[in-house]
Amino acid sequence: MARPITIGTRGSRLALWQAEWVRAQIEHRFPGTEVVLSIIKTQGDKILDVPLAQVGGKGLFVKEIESALLDGRVDVAVHSMKDMPAEIPDGLEIGAVPEREIATDALISRGGLPLRELAPDGVIGTSSLRRAAQIRHLRPDLTVVPLRGNVETRIAKLDAGDLAGIVLAAAGLKRLGLAARASEHLPPDVMLPAVGQGALCVEIRRYDPRIGPIVAALDHRDSRRAVMGERAFLRRLQGGCQVPIAGHARIDGPRLTLAGLVAGVDGTPLIAERLSGPAETAETIGMELAEILLGRGADEILQPFNAAPGA
Repeated sequence: MARPITIGTRGSRLALWQAEWVRAQIEHRFPGTEVVLSIIKTQGDKILDVPLAQVGGKGLFVKEIESALLDGRVDVAVHSMKDMPAEIPDGLEIGAVPEREIATDALISRGGLPLRELAPDGVIGTSSLRRAAQIRHLRPDLTVVPLRGNVETRIAKLDAGDLAGIVLAAAGLKRLGLAARASEHLPPDVMLPAVGQGALCVEIRRYDPRIGPIVAALDHRDSRRAVMGERAFLRRLQGGCQVPIAGHARIDGPRLTLAGLVAGVDGTPLIAERLSGPAETAETIGMELAEILLGRGADEILQPFNAAPGA
């Protein structure tokens, strides 16, 4: 009998949901295939008392899993795509981007109030510089504070503490059966999502003759095109997953429209633009959109982040 396929994953409830979903898909499409999970603790899981941006964002939630993939301890790695650095290690590749879940952010607030109705001087918790920058741009009268922990931990801190609200990915809430907790879904024209948000990354060793064809069956063409366009945008900006960069691609028939944003941590300056083109040229669109933002001063905004240790 063929040896089992081992999936490497983080141990949070959301990460396990994602890995279990991939396992179920493989076992359904390839009857008789045994798939097992291997839980791996990443640096991001170990350091919980420091804001993510101060830890040194690139690879914070994926590096240890990628190491296990490279040395053969696991055959497949399942990540949240938004946690993936713009560059991945030599010898690895994105084997599949399954059909994307909702990509937007969600606000959970006390009393179910939308963002525009929160009282002045209210305190909002988020782990993301991207979210913090856009909240400060929209509502400079609010105070934004770092908030670490898994989805359940962050919701518990809202319920128990002095926070007026928290902002997190709507996809995570939906996958964990917590969608009803959302007070408001923040559309992209209000808060542009992170690059890759809502999508899964199924990472494999490059040219793996056994695993490659199996994982490829999970790929969703339009989701891959959208994500790869966003990642090309991020890569050209030399950004990691913990910098104030946002990017979201939408496909309508043969056309792809990519919206991109770079902002200072206090919400100013904020540079945003969008670009459209044939969907099959997604990565070119991403690169060209990045060039437009760089020409408008995005490099000056990002310089402190790209020069920081661990960047």
